Amino acid sequence: MIQCIAIEDEPLALSQIESYIKKTPFLELVDSFDNALEALEFLDSQPIDLIFTDINMPDLNGMEFVKSLRNPPKVIFTTAYEEYAIEGFKVDALDYLLKPIGYPDFLKSANKAKTWFDSQQVKPIETTSNDDFLFIKSEYKVIRVNFADIKYIEGMREYVRIHLTHGKPLMSLMSMKKIEEHLPKDQFMRVHRSFIVNLSKITTVEKSRIIFDENIYIPISDQYKDAFQAYLDKFFL
Repeated sequence: MIQCIAIEDEPLALSQIESYIKKTPFLELVDSFDNALEALEFLDSQPIDLIFTDINMPDLNGMEFVKSLRNPPKVIFTTAYEEYAIEGFKVDALDYLLKPIGYPDFLKSANKAKTWFDSQQVKPIETTSNDDFLFIKSEYKVIRVNFADIKYIEGMREYVRIHLTHGKPLMSLMSMKKIEEHLPKDQFMRVHRSFIVNLSKITTVEKSRIIFDENIYIPISDQYKDAFQAYLDKFFL
């Protein structure tokens, strides 16, 4: 399932997008908003896969909203103005839906999103590990990943993305629970249902977020906050 949010300041248009998402089998509507500022606050603590957003909105328009995101999900823009199409693709939008939007056009865009997400997945991996590294079997390759090279691990529903200090992330069809079982508990901690962090890579904590760099903010959810605070307290002067 592709987790989605919808942003639209017109109630009827928002209701329409909500109904289209709900009737599409591979999409899941996580939440909807009538302004981009509320959506911005939501995304601070809730990673999702795909955003359907109008461009023309008060306070913060859809284009400015997407450009402001540090870790932007994939985006499909909806608007009544055709001239925004080129600008939309400049921010790596998956597609552009011109109002009024019929379900056939919506489904075509949704299928385009599904094709993109499917292309990011690889075959399931098997893992073996010891105190220093993890062996990952992916398709016909066996890849050694040193624990010291892992910055954080991101759960994306059916698969995980292992973010490394160098190089591209490794992706695999695997649950967060399974990868967590293979990680040393004194080096890694789950701080959110979608994130496991390498404790040795943490340099800055701000409010309820771990900041790895100016573009990467990892939320600390209430469920894991006490355990994370206990870890910090051990080294706090």
